[in-house]
Amino acid sequence: MGRWLVNVALLSGKELRSLLQDVTLMALIVFAFTAAVQLMSEGVKAEVSHASVAMMDGDHSELSRRLRDAILPPYFIAPEEIAREDVAAAMNQSRYIFVIEIPPRFEADVLAERKPAVQVLVDATAMTQAGLGAGYLNEIFVVETQKFLGARSIESSLPIRVVSRIEFNPNTDSFWFTSVMQIVVNLTVLSIILVGAAVIREREHGTIEHLLVMPVRASEIAIAKIMTNGLVILAATMLSLWLVVQKWLGVPIAGSIGLFAFGALLYLFSVTSLGMWLATLAPTMPQFGLLSVPVYAIAYLLSGAATPVESMPEAVQAIVRFAPTTQFVSMTQAVLYRSAGLDTVWPQIAVVIASGAIFLSLALSRFRSMLARQG
Repeated sequence: MGRWLVNVALLSGKELRSLLQDVTLMALIVFAFTAAVQLMSEGVKAEVSHASVAMMDGDHSELSRRLRDAILPPYFIAPEEIAREDVAAAMNQSRYIFVIEIPPRFEADVLAERKPAVQVLVDATAMTQAGLGAGYLNEIFVVETQKFLGARSIESSLPIRVVSRIEFNPNTDSFWFTSVMQIVVNLTVLSIILVGAAVIREREHGTIEHLLVMPVRASEIAIAKIMTNGLVILAATMLSLWLVVQKWLGVPIAGSIGLFAFGALLYLFSVTSLGMWLATLAPTMPQFGLLSVPVYAIAYLLSGAATPVESMPEAVQAIVRFAPTTQFVSMTQAVLYRSAGLDTVWPQIAVVIASGAIFLSLALSRFRSMLARQG
């Protein structure tokens, strides 16, 4: 056992030197855990932000002006006047997400209780902005009309009062969520790529033959590659969480960083084993890339990082409960957002360990076969 550990340590040193000398991969790691996290966090928003609005005001009354003035930043850009004949072209060119038409005699009809309608045209290709923004506009128009009429709000006439308290993210800022989830996404894809590249690089450069004449076992070679690349990704992950998410973006972390690091280490053990197994199935780097992309894409889309698992079909939910990516995303959200402890997330950790054992067994079996063919 002592000799095995010494050989793994020596081979790990070789793997680390090889990785550090690969400028392209090192640049990819640095970019993925710095600029990519910042760009995705601040560039992709789930909430309505600076949505473009145009207005056809056929009434030009006090009420129509109040509705116009209530459409404010940062949710919307100040509405622009538009002629009816220009609406179709403007919508086709995506110049506006919302076009609001206030009919003639709108204020008079409201005062006469004739129930006039305000038409809102929505460009639904901007899916998030369109869905939420239409609801925001509806609420703005109802509230402003009630204020104009001096009427009591609908809520005040109800026998109950709804009080909302938002936990963990009081302002519902999407970048609090996307920044951490982007780290998880990058951790997953780079773990697969780095280990796969390490295996195929040895094979394509012919250095695998050097390892075959050395007194080392296949398990020592495989574990060295998994451990080295996993630890490099873990170090990049923790630095990104501290420097980029907490310091640069100012996202507060509620839970235990140590527990997250422990879970990430176990998850890296699972995903890097998966990457090695995929690399043994593909003879060349292009084929490995084509094989790993659908594996990663499916794992990401079903992980809960993009959409909640609960919104998926029940059959899919039953399957992804056993996926390590889904369980790690669930653990990350529980620990870093909700300050959960080990007593809460141990089922997710157990699934990650079990999947890691399965992937490692498959990887070692295929890796031994590959070395036997090379020999």
